[in-house]
Amino acid sequence: MSKEVMQIIAAAAAIGVGAFAPALAIGMIGSKGLEAIGRNPEAAGKVQTSMILALAFSEAIAIYALVVALIVKFV
Repeated sequence: MSKEVMQIIAAAAAIGVGAFAPALAIGMIGSKGLEAIGRNPEAAGKVQTSMILALAFSEAIAIYALVVALIVKFV
């Protein structure tokens, strides 16, 4: 295989694996956050703030995977 083909395969693997875990985490955060709000509606503001912060950190991991995939592809 040529270098270009290996770069494309490595970039695809990096973004594929790097996007799976954050997607799973975001789903779990949303599920548990809504469950917590359903159990205690008075705490919705605090739960929502924590959920948004956790979602941002999870999304940052996916962005790191994208950056690694771009580096692998173009360097």
